[in-house]
Amino acid sequence: MEELHQQVATLMRGVAADVVMPRFRTLTAHDVSDKGAGEIVTCADFDAEAALRDGLDRLGIGARIVGEEACASDPALLDGIGEGLVWLIDPLDGTANFAAGRSPFGMMIALVEDGVPVAGWILDPLSGRLCAAMRGKGATLDGVTARVRDESASPGVAALGTQFMSALGRTAVHDAAERHFLLESIPRCAAESYARLVLGRNDAAMFQRILPWDHAAGILFLTEAGGVATHWDGAPYRVGSSSAGVLLANSLKAHAVMRDALSPLLLAEPVAPDLVTA
Repeated sequence: MEELHQQVATLMRGVAADVVMPRFRTLTAHDVSDKGAGEIVTCADFDAEAALRDGLDRLGIGARIVGEEACASDPALLDGIGEGLVWLIDPLDGTANFAAGRSPFGMMIALVEDGVPVAGWILDPLSGRLCAAMRGKGATLDGVTARVRDESASPGVAALGTQFMSALGRTAVHDAAERHFLLESIPRCAAESYARLVLGRNDAAMFQRILPWDHAAGILFLTEAGGVATHWDGAPYRVGSSSAGVLLANSLKAHAVMRDALSPLLLAEPVAPDLVTA
C-alpha cells in the first residue's frame, strides 16, 4: 500500500501542476459553465478528472473509477457504488472558489472497498499540502503522522453545511448549535473542512449533502487521525449508505455534544436522494 500511496500522490501533484494551476486566475467566460443546482464547472474540472482517471487506470489494481464530472453526465455510474473496489475522484473541490480566483480548493481521491474507504488523498494545489490516510495505518500530513488537536477551549468551533436544508431547518440547526459551539462559515470546500478538523481550527462540522467523492477521503483522514465521523443517525459512514448526512468531530466529546444537540432536528429534515449518493 505504501507504493500505491506514493503513486497516487505523485499523480495528483503532476495533474495539479500541469492542469489545475495553469488555469487558476486565467479562466475566461468560455471556460466556465453552469452545472445546475446553483453550481458551476470549469475546463479545469474536466481536464483534471480525465488526467486523474487515466493515471489511476494505469495503476491496474482492477478498481472501477467514478469521477464527479462523469457522474454529472451519467448518474447511473453511481449504481452499486458501495460494492467492490472503487476509485472516487473529485478533480477540483471548491470549484466556485477556484473560478473566483480565491482559495480554498483541493483535489481528492479515495479508494473504497465495499463502501468502506481504505485509502484517501487530499491535495491543496496552492500550498502543496497533502493529507493522506490508509485504513488501519494512520493519517499523514505532508508525510508526517497527523493526529487531531483537541486543544480548544469550551465552547469549541463548529462549521455547518446547511445550504441545502429548508429555511426552517437551517434556522433551527444553527440556533441549537450556537448553544454549544462558536459557529464558523464552512469554506465551501470539503477538502479544506477535513484539514481544519484535524489541524484544530474546527472542533466539529456537519454536512447534509454527502456526495461520495466529497467525503470518503476526508472521513478516512479524520478518523485515522483520531477523529470521529458518523451519519446523522449514528451509523458508521459508508459510501452508498441510505443514511443521511455526516457529523464530524475531533473528539468523542465534541461529537457527542453535536449529536445530542442536532440529531433530532437533522433526522426530521427531508433529504433528497441526490444529497446522499449523487
